[in-house]
Amino acid sequence: MAVHFGTDGIRGRAYEEISLDLAYRLGRAVGTVFSVPIYVGYDTRESSPPLSLAVLAGLADSGAQGYNLGVFTTPGVAVIAQRRGGAGIVVSASHNPYHDNGLKVLGVGGAKLDFATEAAVEAVLNATPGPGRATFDDVSIDVDAEHEYAEHLRRLVPGDLSGLHLVLDCANGAASHVAHELFERTGARVTTLHDTPNGTNINLECGSTHPEDLRRAVVALGADLGLAFDGDADRLIAVDAQGNLRNGDDLAVLFSLDAHARGELAGVVVTVMSNLGLHRALTSRGVEIIETDVGDRNILAALEERSWNFGAEQSGHLIFRHLSPTGDGLLTGMLVADMVVRFGPLAEQCDAAWQRVPQDLINIAAGDYDDVVVRAIFEEECRVRNVESDDVRLLIRPSGTEPLVRVMIEALDDSFVVSFSTRVRTHFFG
Repeated sequence: MAVHFGTDGIRGRAYEEISLDLAYRLGRAVGTVFSVPIYVGYDTRESSPPLSLAVLAGLADSGAQGYNLGVFTTPGVAVIAQRRGGAGIVVSASHNPYHDNGLKVLGVGGAKLDFATEAAVEAVLNATPGPGRATFDDVSIDVDAEHEYAEHLRRLVPGDLSGLHLVLDCANGAASHVAHELFERTGARVTTLHDTPNGTNINLECGSTHPEDLRRAVVALGADLGLAFDGDADRLIAVDAQGNLRNGDDLAVLFSLDAHARGELAGVVVTVMSNLGLHRALTSRGVEIIETDVGDRNILAALEERSWNFGAEQSGHLIFRHLSPTGDGLLTGMLVADMVVRFGPLAEQCDAAWQRVPQDLINIAAGDYDDVVVRAIFEEECRVRNVESDDVRLLIRPSGTEPLVRVMIEALDDSFVVSFSTRVRTHFFG
């Protein structure tokens, strides 16, 4: 069966959909399509080191120069590729459970692949034979790369954070190897959670998708700010000093308004998942907004097309195009902390900047989803409540990274959101 890239590379069950054979063939394909050095990094899943060795073997057999970065964040691989004039491959399933894994290809300079190059890699991948062997040689790790990446981030955000107490949730993922030292070097007092990966605990009740421990720790410790990364550290969710979650929409509003006030923002790119309150807050202040489909590659494409510098997803991917070739949770976290130093508590900034419209997201297994039922519930709620179309929004989309259908409901009236969500959850989950 032919292999096709999803919204964020290829993802699936480790050793099943994401097999050693596939990893090897991807390495061969990337080495064939690109004529630059290829930098390979991976996250902390137990399956990631073997898969990365298969990738590196494929690169070697294609005649390409492959470099093993070891455990490395996805944006870190992008930075190293950019600084050294190469491309990248990341073995990671980002925020998925440990039993999944994925293969991401970064283009020359660390950028997301354009569709034409992705198609070229797919074509070679699907025409490439397997390795003919089950084991692969070890490849020494470039031990200088992590220091190079951390120094790069510190130069981008050189501010003094010595007045802050930060709590970092590393999701037992790739950030576990670099986050504490990076933030401690800013002068901040740093407490770190979930930074002891064991191969099976990545994203397990922790990180940006499960920030409950972080919320409790920030409040209990009286910290100024909490920062939660995902497994490969390309996204960030913040927690203010009161324990409130502040997602990509909150941060997008703050960064947009700050840059706009300094005359440094031509416009901002967001996705269809962004809250209606974000649109109202920014457009009322004269900020132009472009909306794309979900996926940071779609945001990057829109930014490139318009030569704009900033875009964001509600999930925590924030892209500062003038600073990084891709979204970087560690960079975003440093910039959020710097903003707290400059403007005060995050809660006060968010509350003053915008008001979130009630919104809920329901994830339904793709095999269980029934579109007719969901739309019938929506239409009945609209009819019974006499809701105008401008006051409510239903967005249904299949996940590009998991076998789920995501149902988002948004309305000016919170009771509409509660009623719709309750009925949908009752139907599908009992």
